[in-house]
Amino acid sequence: MMPAGLATAALLIHPTALIAPGARIAPDCRIGPYCVVGPHAVLEAGCELISHVVIEGHAHLGPGVRVHPFATIGQAPQDLKYKGEPTRVEIGARTMVREHATIHRGSVGGHGVTTVGADCLIMVGAHVAHDCTLDHHVILANNALLGGHVEIGDTVFVGGGAAVHQFVRIGRQSVIGGLSGVEADIIPYGAVLGNRARLVGLNQIGLKRRGVARLQRHAMRLAFRAIFHGPGSVEERRDLAEALYPDLPQLMEILAFLREPSRRGFCKVGRAPLVEDDDAGEA
Repeated sequence: MMPAGLATAALLIHPTALIAPGARIAPDCRIGPYCVVGPHAVLEAGCELISHVVIEGHAHLGPGVRVHPFATIGQAPQDLKYKGEPTRVEIGARTMVREHATIHRGSVGGHGVTTVGADCLIMVGAHVAHDCTLDHHVILANNALLGGHVEIGDTVFVGGGAAVHQFVRIGRQSVIGGLSGVEADIIPYGAVLGNRARLVGLNQIGLKRRGVARLQRHAMRLAFRAIFHGPGSVEERRDLAEALYPDLPQLMEILAFLREPSRRGFCKVGRAPLVEDDDAGEA
């Protein structure tokens, strides 16, 4: 039975959809065939559940979120310590969740909330485990897997079939190659590849697309080599890079990330694959 307050939305909700009493659904939301929406769900303006979608638990979908068939949001975490506590999941505005993706709610052993930011794309079969935090514009390609408590900065791309160990931090604007096994923290703007994943350089293509000038990108390459390939201790190399390139805000962000506490350590440096120079053809 449709709960009170949804009469104006009747034409936008398929008759086979099951909407529990207590669910808060904006009048212009579209809910397709055989969807299930639990009593604690909140769907803001313009949300669309295409068909066969399950929204369970204390799930909050921001404006314009679109969820494709057979995806689930807000199911209980895969944590044996979880005993049904009212933990949450929050999805930011305009995020798209594709077929068979799963986003679990938080656990009492973590933040109590799983967060996916605005304008993200969670592709087919991807999994976001309990207590993960994804910033804005994150892309998880097909079948990417995030363990619990993973933190991802904005504009990160995780390649298809990649798996990220629990408690790993991934700095913003980094890129993870497909089928990589990530077991340690990735610096901002980093590029990692392989099983087990190794840091193979900086996300030069991403930096170029976001308007970082060629000379700055070149300086960042030199700073990367100074930090990860130079002589001396890690601390000495970091201090040297900071002294040599004080006007690079992206470098300062990397150094700040490296100085933060890490539960998993930092991704080790490996051999970079042969790639075309992203500066080719530039004046």
